[in-house]
This record gives sequence, structure tokens and C-alpha cells, in this order.
Amino acid sequence: MWATDLTYIPMKAGFVYLVCVMDWFSRRVLSWRLSTTMDTEFCIEALREALQRSGSPDIFNADQGAHFTSDAFTGVLRKHGVALRMDGKGRFLDTIFIERLWRSVKYEEVYLHAYDDP
Repeated sequence: MWATDLTYIPMKAGFVYLVCVMDWFSRRVLSWRLSTTMDTEFCIEALREALQRSGSPDIFNADQGAHFTSDAFTGVLRKHGVALRMDGKGRFLDTIFIERLWRSVKYEEVYLHAYDDP
């Protein structure tokens, strides 16, 4: 089973957005992407890279954000025969491993360095 989530990374002027695809069993980040816009394409790129590098999982977990419910994103999963599981409202525990990763990334890297640009 794999999971994905999206977070924002504060910069000195604005934000960038970070998405990652993670394997639940190993807690390994399979792919990630940064974007200066909230488009769907960078999420699809991360998904495609994970599929190319690591094969296809049986189940893919995501929240119900517009990025992950879009036809473009779900179409990639369907093409690879992957079952999509969506979190219910308020079900942060469904992506707890990625939420923990975000905490580590932000507190151990991002907040210690006020980055000017991506």
C-alpha cells in the first residue's frame, strides 16, 4: 500500500508546495515533487515516477483533495490497476506516516533555514 499527501513549505516570500508518494510498509519515500503553483501536474509526475521506479501497489491511499480526486490523477492509477482508497473527513491517521514526515521535514530542515527560493 502506498500513500500520498501534499503540504506547503514557507519561503521568505510566499510558499512552495511539496507532494510525496510513500510506501506504508517500509515508510520509504518513493518520489516527491515541489511546485510553485497548486496545479495537479506535479502530483501526477510524482505518482508516475513512483510507479516507474517501484512498480504498482495494490492500494493507493490519498485524501479527498482536488489533486488526488482529479480524473487525470485517478486515471493514472486505473491504468496501472491500482485500487484507490480515499480518507474520510478528519481521518488524519490514514496518512499519519506522511504527516510525520512533514513534521520532520519542516522542523528539522525548513524552519531552520529561511529559504529565499525553491
